[in-house]
Amino acid sequence: MAKINNMIMDPIVGKLMGLRYKSHPWHGIDIGDEAPEIVTCFIEVVPTDTVKYEVDKVSGYLRLDRPQKYSNVVPALYGFLPQTYSGEKVAELSREKTGNASINGDNDPLDICILTEKDITHGDIIVKARPIGGFRMIDNNEADDKLIAVLNKDAVYGGYTDIKDCPPLVIDRLKHYFLTYKDLPGEKRRCEITHIYGIEEAHDLIRRSMEDYTNRFYNLESMLKI
Repeated sequence: MAKINNMIMDPIVGKLMGLRYKSHPWHGIDIGDEAPEIVTCFIEVVPTDTVKYEVDKVSGYLRLDRPQKYSNVVPALYGFLPQTYSGEKVAELSREKTGNASINGDNDPLDICILTEKDITHGDIIVKARPIGGFRMIDNNEADDKLIAVLNKDAVYGGYTDIKDCPPLVIDRLKHYFLTYKDLPGEKRRCEITHIYGIEEAHDLIRRSMEDYTNRFYNLESMLKI
């Protein structure tokens, strides 16, 4: 076992493994040196998808999360920020802003919606985006923020610098999707959007999630830096 561990820690072996194996979207892709202003995002779902895909946390491959039984389609690119984690620091911000002292993190990477005029037809891709705000969503008493961003250098949305620049219709469509995409007939809605916030709070949230990730996966991060 010691011999195997030494081989893994060898820098040359590490680089060769990187060529042979696909990086895990959550742990193996860097969020970017310009975060939180410009971030690398992994896209799971696009507006043309009629089912919801989600990265499998163990394998890193996209899996079918659930068929969309009703006419509920995400109105933007949807995915997450690599090397982020909704833990204690993220939950602390939600507790502070809502006054609800019982909120916990949801133990997932930060979700993000990306506005673009481009017709991107499939997920399982990475893009660069600029966060401009977000929704503070609480799902079953867990912090489940939804960041709103624009595709970096997008021809239509690229000039937006804060969520207040977004047309109200765009915000309403996003809110409707997140408040209803988990709804089932006869069941009580378990999620709520308590606040819509701008770019400064979005940046604070990203920094907190990066700190939560380091605290949760510090051993993994050390191995990735060999």
